[in-house]
Amino acid sequence: MSRRTVREKVIQTLYECEFHTDRRQEVVVSRSTQIDEKERPFFLHLAEGVMSRVSQLDDAIRPYLKKGWSVERLSTVDKMVLRLAAFELLYELTPQGVVINEAVELAKSFGGEDSGRFVNGILGKLAKNRPTQGTEA
Repeated sequence: MSRRTVREKVIQTLYECEFHTDRRQEVVVSRSTQIDEKERPFFLHLAEGVMSRVSQLDDAIRPYLKKGWSVERLSTVDKMVLRLAAFELLYELTPQGVVINEAVELAKSFGGEDSGRFVNGILGKLAKNRPTQGTEA
């Protein structure tokens, strides 16, 4: 299973968790059984990392939204893709080009017609202005 496929599974998991807030951990554990044993730690790290930092990730995304927009107003898919990518940009050592490319492809696959361009624009600004990479909050 490729890392891209794992990221797809993370997006699907985060999406489901958004609608089942009372049983997020159960959803993650259930979904993790569908991941190859070799890639399961990566899946769990991303899913749990995003869910444990939702407020910080939303705060990182918020300044780059159009005036009058809020994170809550975003489509659920775009929000999940942006959160995952922001997590990798801010807390991981994944190269920013890889993070942005993966996020754009995920947005194109799962989002609306303009999701890829939208995600690219937000992440480009976030990457340009991000604090020191790999810092823990």
